Amino acid sequence: MSDSEGSRPSDTMRERVPENSRKFWVLLNANRWLVAAGISGGVFLALAIIGQFHPTGTPALFRQADPIETLFQGLLTSIITGVTLVLALSQLVLSQELGPIGDQRERMEGAMAFRKDVEDVIEEPVSPAQPSAFLRSLVKLTKRRAKAVSDAIQDIDDEALNDQVAAFTENVKGNAEAVENGLKDAQFGEFDVVFSALNFNYSWKLYAARRIRAENEDVLTEEARAAFDELINALELFGPAREHFKTLYFQWALIDLSRTMLYASVPALLTAVAGIVYLEPALFPGTVFGVRTLVVVVSAGVAVSLLPFAFLLSYILRIVTVTKHTLSIGPFILRETDRSHDLDWGETDAKSGESAGVDDEGE
Repeated sequence: MSDSEGSRPSDTMRERVPENSRKFWVLLNANRWLVAAGISGGVFLALAIIGQFHPTGTPALFRQADPIETLFQGLLTSIITGVTLVLALSQLVLSQELGPIGDQRERMEGAMAFRKDVEDVIEEPVSPAQPSAFLRSLVKLTKRRAKAVSDAIQDIDDEALNDQVAAFTENVKGNAEAVENGLKDAQFGEFDVVFSALNFNYSWKLYAARRIRAENEDVLTEEARAAFDELINALELFGPAREHFKTLYFQWALIDLSRTMLYASVPALLTAVAGIVYLEPALFPGTVFGVRTLVVVVSAGVAVSLLPFAFLLSYILRIVTVTKHTLSIGPFILRETDRSHDLDWGETDAKSGESAGVDDEGE
């Protein structure tokens, strides 16, 4: 069994997601306001180009029918519907915070019980309160326990086992240090906390630790078995902690989205109403930078009217991308991947004769 770089899933989410770097940046890392501005700007630019080069001249085009009024009437209706959607999203988030005292107490007891479990394993009287520090404490714990595993098998005369554990523990420690650095200055509410946590590929490490222990049960000493069990326990705690903070971030993002859409709906409504009531094609002769003035005005009005939907799209793109790649918790795989990602273990695929793979992406 080998554990080379080519025989395991990549640790960082960027390396596991089959997207080009620009698309990945837009989907996850880019500021959501910048993405929304890009969407609205793209709409403006596309409409301006189409209007400028339309075979029918702009005055003739708008004399044939009444497309401007019809367009802004449709946008006005859509904006009002979008605001209603915002209220529904807000109610979805609030519904999880409202409830009788019994439900609230049960939530509190569950949270405190989990914190107590973490405090027991990190050997601290009180676990950190900040999400980034809490996750860092678990990542540091896995690094320490990986070192303990490495130390525990030093006296075992089994070259194959020593090679497996050396490669595995080096991967755990290297990945843990990178994630620690990412979490160091991260503040909850920003995407950095969740993104850094996604870069710790705990599910493959959990799978690998359990398989190494199972495959070498007969040669492991009691000390080595205990070290593996402690490492597995630490990795099992990281999974629900990451999912909890991911859920809290989604709630935070949906609240931000609701507030931003409400703010954007005011200029969007004003623009749509002005387009219906006041926009007269005859008032906009001439050109602006070589483009017909009426084309520029109408294109800008549509772009501003679509701002709430641009914000909706920018936020939802990030949420659904993260959700898609983290659907499962624990060592399960929900996407097609390189079948060699299995440490050369497991049953072979009937067609390819290669091993099944494991990581924590839900694609």
